[in-house]
Amino acid sequence: MYRRQLLGSTAAGFAVFLANLAFAQAAAVGSATDLMQPGPLPERILGRDDAPVTVVEYASMTCGHCANFHLNVWPAFKAEFVDTGKVRFILREFPFDPRATAAFMLARCMGDDKWYPTVDLLFRNQPRWARAQDGKEGFLSVLSMTGLKEADLEACLSDQALLDKINAVAARGQELGVNSTPTFFINGEKYTGVMPIEQLRTVIEPIVAGAKK
Repeated sequence: MYRRQLLGSTAAGFAVFLANLAFAQAAAVGSATDLMQPGPLPERILGRDDAPVTVVEYASMTCGHCANFHLNVWPAFKAEFVDTGKVRFILREFPFDPRATAAFMLARCMGDDKWYPTVDLLFRNQPRWARAQDGKEGFLSVLSMTGLKEADLEACLSDQALLDKINAVAARGQELGVNSTPTFFINGEKYTGVMPIEQLRTVIEPIVAGAKK
């Protein structure tokens, strides 16, 4: 049943999404809210483990501002900070609607080596699946090039355990004060909205310089 709601419009099934999120949040009551506490899903980490700066982004796959960051800021940010060993970058799921949840589930189902390429592909083609009248056809039209078949999609979106874990990641984000996307934590400090590369430099470079002393 919920698979159909995941594939519906971004508005359809939103009450069910909130109910699932509320359940996951209630289950998390009493847990520590330390940003780097291990969560229910393996972290998707880009960059060196010993980087002096850790950037955690909470994003929604249907969020236009998140797509803007990953298409227009991320390439320069990755080249300047992640690839040079200055930043360890972590992207966490914070879906605002069922179709965003479905997108995150599909990315997870692709496997570790295909996770970020799938996220990137979905962001680049966001209008084709996020606004499609038929969610299943929208996803298949974008992800067919990855080898995804309809049966794979159905199996992935039927994985209740994966759905519960993604909802739990989002609930934990709420505990940390996330209420919009994108939200970034840079060495624990919270920043909301798309951050231009210039703003990221002003925050990150002093931390990197301090780590060298």
